[in-house]
Amino acid sequence: MKLGKSLAMLAVAAAAVAALPGVAEARTGAASGVARYVWVNSCPKKDYTVPCGPWTVTTRTGKKVALPDAQVFPVDAAGRTDKESSTTIALSGDGAHVAYFRKSDNRLVVRDLRNNKVRTLPSKAAKLPKGIGMSDVDTFLSEDGNLLVIDYFDEGARRPSLIVDVAAGTTRTLPGNANMQGFSPNGEHLLVTRYTDENTTEFAVFDAQGVKENSQVVPQIVANNAPLALSDDGSTVALIVTSPKSTQTLRVYDLTADTVGDPVRVKVAKNEYAHRLFWTGDDQLTLWELRSNTAGTTTGASAHRLDPTTGTTSVIDSFKIHSKVWTWWLPGE
Repeated sequence: MKLGKSLAMLAVAAAAVAALPGVAEARTGAASGVARYVWVNSCPKKDYTVPCGPWTVTTRTGKKVALPDAQVFPVDAAGRTDKESSTTIALSGDGAHVAYFRKSDNRLVVRDLRNNKVRTLPSKAAKLPKGIGMSDVDTFLSEDGNLLVIDYFDEGARRPSLIVDVAAGTTRTLPGNANMQGFSPNGEHLLVTRYTDENTTEFAVFDAQGVKENSQVVPQIVANNAPLALSDDGSTVALIVTSPKSTQTLRVYDLTADTVGDPVRVKVAKNEYAHRLFWTGDDQLTLWELRSNTAGTTTGASAHRLDPTTGTTSVIDSFKIHSKVWTWWLPGE
């Protein structure tokens, strides 16, 4: 079972998801780094399964490293523990940092997987606000793990999201109705979405200080397709359009000019399905694809270098997903 990393992204991707088997079970940057993915196991209970065991990191060497201090079962605003679902977790795009709720005090922390150093966030960010449970929170780490966005799901979307500088221990805010979608590779720009009163979708870009840089009510082809990727220029948004026949096409949207580029056919294996997309430079993208079995269960993931001009791809990394996981996240998710 794969829980949605962002309710907003699920809505933006609705049209694309309908065509992708297995997507509901599984977001990312570069394929290099310490972790390939982070996961929690599943165990049978009556006629269904529940999460069990610790959050675990599978490294690029195949080694499994447990995170025993990471809270697995979410605690709600009243202090009740739900043992049939799992907490949110975030893995940086470089695979070297993971953000989670610490079991001993229910506070958000960020662990550097290279040296196992754990940073406790400032109290405003680490501690859940009154009326908010662990399942009412989504987290996003920048590519290098230096920034963490905490997105709250509160009634009326009034509570501002937080931008946390992990090392400095400082915080900034984003509007409560801005749904975080991801960082630019350099971490200097944040892409968010907002649904307007006219039933349209607004894309906006903020800087790391929480200042709005740009916004547009975007065309339907941009609003209704995913995955998305924001470049370092803070304006260029790449997206994948998947047809009912699973054909994948890359489109590039200029947020400043409000223009959509011509379609470019993406060349990937027929049994793979687009999952996440990231700029890795001014002229290259990293595209994560999933593989599923006939039952629709995700069995593996592959990272591809993608040329946005030609649509050609080359495999950076490819691996199987542990067969009995409850949920899992790739680097950048």
